[in-house]
Amino acid sequence: MIIVKLLIALAVLIVAAGLWVRVVPSDPARWNKALENPTDQARMGSVVRILSGRAMQMTELEAIIQSTPRTKLLAGSADEGQFTYITRTLFWGFPDYATVWVKDDDLIIYSRLRFGRGDYGVNKTRVDGWIEQLPSP
Repeated sequence: MIIVKLLIALAVLIVAAGLWVRVVPSDPARWNKALENPTDQARMGSVVRILSGRAMQMTELEAIIQSTPRTKLLAGSADEGQFTYITRTLFWGFPDYATVWVKDDDLIIYSRLRFGRGDYGVNKTRVDGWIEQLPSP
């Protein structure tokens, strides 16, 4: 009987955690931020890409990001010079944040996860896929 109760409690916890990651608010002031000193690198669960001399492609990149499944705008726009989109994983709905901005003549993409320590390369793959869809400058 105690095993059944423990299994039920575990199931409730799993469902509650799954719901929580889907409904927890995303503060634009926290997530729609450009990095002060971006470098073209990937870290656990995050990736930065600097597209040198491609600032004029910001609107095209925004259209590509908008067409990504389970993706919605958090804040900003290409017209404002900076924007952040949230893309959620298919099953659990974990949010990943992608912020794009222009610095000098460079287009910079910073994508990172909110929960956990690693994403098995999901952000890197997503960002590199967006870049591949951009026409050559």
